[in-house]
This record gives sequence, structure tokens and C-alpha cells, in this order.
Amino acid sequence: MYAPTSTNSPRSGPISGEDRGGDDDLTAFDGATDIQRTWSAGLTPDPDLTVSQWADRHRRLSSRASAEPGRYRTMRTPYMREIMDRLSPSDPTQRVVFMKAAQVGATEAGNNWIGFVVHQAPGPMLAVQPTVELAKRNSRQRIDPLIDESPELRDRVKPPRSRDSGNTMLSKEFAGGILIMTGANSAVGLRSTPARYIFLDEVDAYPASADEEGDPVTLAEARSLTFAHRRKVLLVSTPTIRSLSRIEREYEASDQRRFFVPCPHCSQMQWLKFERLRWDKGKPETAKYHCEGCDAAIAEHHKTLMLEAGEWRATATSSDPRTVGYHLSALYSPVGWMSWMQIARSWEAARGADEAIKAFRNTILGETWVETGEAPDWQRLYDRRERWKSGTVPMGGLFLSAGADVQKDRIEVDVWAWGRGLESWLVDHIVIEGGPDRHDAWSDLAALLDRSWPHERGAHLRIARLAIDTGFEAPAVYAWSRRQGFAQVAPVKGVEGFNRSSPVSGPTFVDATEGGKRLRRGARLWTVAVSTFKAETYRFLRLARPTEEERAQGATFQPGTVHLPHWVDNEWLKQFVAEQLVTVRTKRGFARLEWQKLRERNEALDCRTYARAAAWIVGADRWDESRWRDLEDQLGAAATDSDPAGQINRPALTPQTKRRSDWLSRREGWF
Repeated sequence: MYAPTSTNSPRSGPISGEDRGGDDDLTAFDGATDIQRTWSAGLTPDPDLTVSQWADRHRRLSSRASAEPGRYRTMRTPYMREIMDRLSPSDPTQRVVFMKAAQVGATEAGNNWIGFVVHQAPGPMLAVQPTVELAKRNSRQRIDPLIDESPELRDRVKPPRSRDSGNTMLSKEFAGGILIMTGANSAVGLRSTPARYIFLDEVDAYPASADEEGDPVTLAEARSLTFAHRRKVLLVSTPTIRSLSRIEREYEASDQRRFFVPCPHCSQMQWLKFERLRWDKGKPETAKYHCEGCDAAIAEHHKTLMLEAGEWRATATSSDPRTVGYHLSALYSPVGWMSWMQIARSWEAARGADEAIKAFRNTILGETWVETGEAPDWQRLYDRRERWKSGTVPMGGLFLSAGADVQKDRIEVDVWAWGRGLESWLVDHIVIEGGPDRHDAWSDLAALLDRSWPHERGAHLRIARLAIDTGFEAPAVYAWSRRQGFAQVAPVKGVEGFNRSSPVSGPTFVDATEGGKRLRRGARLWTVAVSTFKAETYRFLRLARPTEEERAQGATFQPGTVHLPHWVDNEWLKQFVAEQLVTVRTKRGFARLEWQKLRERNEALDCRTYARAAAWIVGADRWDESRWRDLEDQLGAAATDSDPAGQINRPALTPQTKRRSDWLSRREGWF
């Protein structure tokens, strides 16, 4: 039989002097007590904290990243407690979806989760922003202060300037894990490493595809599948457009939780709705919330206690029991952030302008915008045509862009003038006979780049940028574009989908073949989310216009107004409104928006879309006041309908400004 050669000994406990075989006490020396205490502390497991408890205990907000620096307090935004705690390892939830208004504390809650992972539950983590550039900015403005202000994190993340550092702009190594930050536009970043934790911020601003390799959310979540039930995924975003919003789709597939708060008068629990916020017309300072139970007016100062007593309640059944979803509007913003008075004022300012109402619904109510895309009546546009001197640029136009659509037997070009607020005027419509196989057609198109159009103030304007579609005979378009130079020509490729944060992306170098020779570096191609600009054009066409009497009294056209000249014919107008936005169902049952033709020819709408993309590439969407003033000064176009004498109070054009304006003119060849 087998006989044991040793006996079990106690797992712990003091060893007596007799057991040691001597009378000496090994603990009788200086520092022995400290050693015992340190040893015991090392054997003690870390406290089983939730993410919110960790944040209250360890998180410090930096003045660089917060309007309220100092210790983080979950009680400031009580609605974030449950959302954060769902991300704790002790909670069985795997996916958390948060559809919310802007500035309700969601990003800081996500950063609390990052800090918790580094300190309490190390593992590989992936944090995704809409673009790589935004990921770098977030790293500088949010993640670096998160680490610097918390000693517990500072001790675990390698210093940024150490040799062979694990602390870079987009990568933070710590004991037991790593934080990788990337953009949704980078397929390489999304598939670089397996990740137990995934933080997807502002998912509605993600591109439709990451480097044409697929949906960024799907690519990112695939990195966590090997961690099975231990994975955690947080999807956060302000929503955008109905049927296209990623966060709305995820929320509607969840249990759709709402934050219920008690009425201070009758104690009925309810979630806050915008239609119950009421105020006297023109007096947003009178805004009060009215209880849906007793209809009593609730003043703003009650909000703090209401939030503290609030709770999340599911309003639907989730298709995936491992996913929970939350929705929150700015009506819940704590006192000192966005008040009910500010919400009322924002609504009054937005009324009457589709774009402003859309922003209000997205950023304040945290709801999607319904994009109708209904084609305007071409006959109504015909009746609204305006008369100005043919072939000239009207007073408000400050620069020109053009869109070119290449067809089998012709090239159609529309030249548009753009002014402040993206107000626009159709200046010229050119049809170049002959398709891309006719050499003279390309010569005629090139001649347009050297042509100028007279401005009503006496100057002459050239095309700042011409965007040309590459959908038909792309190699020929690339070859012509290279010959002209990419400073004035932008080959574009239209893609479906809405992307308001960056409707034009690029440029990217594409390979091209000319005469059978493979080029090492091809043309510079821009990608255009055509749905964004088509929907914008239709919204602009629906804007209300002042009557002649109102204009005589000083009224002006709204920003974005589209002006059409008297010489456009019926065919062009029908092409201009030749598509309509409709909702279709995919094979998997998801709804999506799609532009469909109402008639075969739509060149006018396509040319407008490309010209609008050219204006975006030039930078018109991002110019500040000084840039617009420079253009006005160069043209001498300070006089407007509301200021016919040109007496707008503007600073004098200094010699320095004059030199800069002259340099810009020579560089871009606009004048």
C-alpha cells in the first residue's frame, strides 16, 4: 500500500518557540510590526467596488477637462450610477446602450470605467472615437488628465517619457492590460488586438464603413467575442437621423429604460417629456414642468431631489437579455448645467428652421430627426426664379465652385456661387458635347478652369474648386484630373448614407492605369456622403422667403437659401428635384433610408451635390468670420440688400490684411 511521506501542516497561525525548536522570538526586532502589517495587507483582496463607488473614491476631475474640477460625485448626476455599475465585473450585463442628449455626463462616466479597469479589473480595452484625429484629441484632453489627477492610476500607467514607453498618444499600458484608442475610420485600429472591454463613443458619427472593410461597430465588437461572458461593451451617442441612427437601432432592440422621477407634489413617478415643459410665449424664464398626474407646475429647484429619488425602469423587452438600453434628455441635466429656461429659449430660437430644430431634437432631447426628403414641386421652383444679369455673380456670392457629371455622350457642369451661411446662386449651366472618349471634351472642360465670371461689384471670379464624378470612366477622369492639378480639381466618389460630422472624407490616393502603365501614386479621390448634401439641398429649397415688401423693409434671406435664375428651363428644374428619400427594409428587417429616382435624368441634382462637396473641400463650412470678411473686402461686396450703401460696421482693411488677402487670391486663383 501507498504510505504518505509527509503530513499536512496548518495553513496559518503563529509558530511557537517550542515548535521552532528554540526560545528566540523572531518578531522581536525593530520594524517587525510594519512587516507583519504590510504582509497582511498584501494578502487582503482589493475591495469589491462598483464603477460608481470607485469613481466617488478615486476620481478627480481636472480643470483641463471639466467645468467642475475636483472630486467626482456620482450624486451630481444620479442617473449615471446604474449605467456605470452595469459595467462592473460583478454585473452579468455584457452590452450597455446609452442614447442621450449632449452634455449629460456620459463621456465622464465612460472615463470612470476606463479608470476602474486600469485600477481594479485590468484587461485589454479598446476605446473608439469617430476618427483617429478625435481619438488623439480625446487622449490629450480627457485620458491624460484622468491619469494625471488620480494617484492610483498614475502609479499603474507607465510614464509618458520613459525609455521604451508604453504610454503613447493612442496606447496606455498598465499592469495586466492595455488601453488602445483609435478612430472608427481606421480598420487597422479596430482589428489590432483582442479586447475584453470596448468603449464606443458617439457611434452615430462613425462612417458607414471603416476603410471599406465593414461596419466599425461590428468590427470593434468582434474583438471581444473570445472573452465570452466576461466582455463588456458600452455604446454611447447622441442620435442623428431616424432609420439611420446606430444608437437608436441598438436602443430599440434593448429593454428601453427611462429614468422615472417623483413629482414633488403628488409623488407620481414619471419620465420627463418635452411636451410637458410649458412657458409663456416669448418668456422662456417662466418655464416649468407640469406633472402628468396632478398637472401641478414643478419649479427647477425641485430637480435635485427628484433626480436623487429617481430610478431606471424598463419599458420594453430586450431581444438580447445580456443588453440593457438607456435614454436620457437634457431635461434631466442637474441644476447649474442646462436649465429648463435654456431649453425653452433654445426651442424658441429653433422654431421655423429645420436645421435648428434637428439640432434641438438630437442634442437636447436626445431623439432622432425624421428626414422627410420629399421632393419639392418643380413648378413652385419655376415660379420662384429670380432675375439678375445673365452670366454674372449676384451681390451675395463670394466664391465659386462647380460640379461636373460625366455621361456617355456629354459632360454637364453647373457653376454655383456661395455666400455667408451657404446661401447659393446658380451662375451657369454648361453642357460639353461628347463623352470621355472625345479629347476635345476634356479640353473644353479644362478651359472652364481658366474662365472667369463677372461679379456685380466689378471683380471677376474663377472656380475655386471643381468636383468631378468618377462613377463613369474613372480612369479617364483620373488622368484629366492629374493633368489639371489637384489644387483646383477634386475627383469625387459618391457613397450612400448620411454623415453630418464629415460628409466629405479624404483625399485618398487611388491606383490608376494610363496607357497600360501602373502608376505608383494615383489620383487624389474624395468620398462624398451624397445623401447628406441631397437632404440639405431639399431643406434649403423649403426655406421660407421674404416678400418684396418685407425685403424693402430690411428683411433678408435665410442662411442656405437657394437662388435660381430666370433662364433655367423646365427640364433642369425637373432634374433638380428628380429624387426622393424613402424608407426601405433590408433582408434582416432593419429600416434604412434610400434615395430613389422619380425620373431617369437627375444630372442637375448630382451637379449641385458635387458643387456642394467642392465648397466643403474648399473649407466654407469651417471658415470663421475673418475669412468671410476677407472675401467681402477682396470683392468690395460689403453692400447688401439690407445695407445698400455698404455702411456695415467693419474694421478697416489694414495693409497686413490686404497683403494676406492678395496672397490668398494669387494662391487659390479665385479672382
